[in-house]
Amino acid sequence: MRPFAQFALAGCLLAATGTAHADEAKFLQSFKGNFAGKGIVKVTTDAPTVNVSCTFKSNATSTSLALDGNCRGLIVVTRAISADLKAAGAKYSGTYVGSRTGPAQLNGSRSGNAINLGIRWAKDVNGDRKAQMKVEKTGENGIRLTVVDTDPKTGKSIVTSRIDLRRT
Repeated sequence: MRPFAQFALAGCLLAATGTAHADEAKFLQSFKGNFAGKGIVKVTTDAPTVNVSCTFKSNATSTSLALDGNCRGLIVVTRAISADLKAAGAKYSGTYVGSRTGPAQLNGSRSGNAINLGIRWAKDVNGDRKAQMKVEKTGENGIRLTVVDTDPKTGKSIVTSRIDLRRT
């Protein structure tokens, strides 16, 4: 009876893994499409907030997500922004481009409707190379992109960018 119990447990674990992979693929593909929206950006934790308007194209497969966009602020300033993520189960890794310091490394995991990522900047930003990014599904047709960094003077977490996008 014992070998049967081990076989049954192994079968259950394989079935659960397959379901988790299918759920992750469905989650990633829900980001696919064109999006536009508005938000705020701070170049540093103590810089003034700049209102931005953004457009993004999102491509997704069962194991990857690519967000490519442009944000415009102060009428004449435009910056290209992109994040390319690869999924291995609920774990994610990839690259973020859009910072003035160069490409940043992303690593994290999914929790519910959000991918929570640690950022490793190419150079120091706000006194270190670390920050957090959240790529969050908001309803059926929305995405919220949030970056939080630590203020080196106070130690408090500061939202340095938050962009709310809707499918167009």
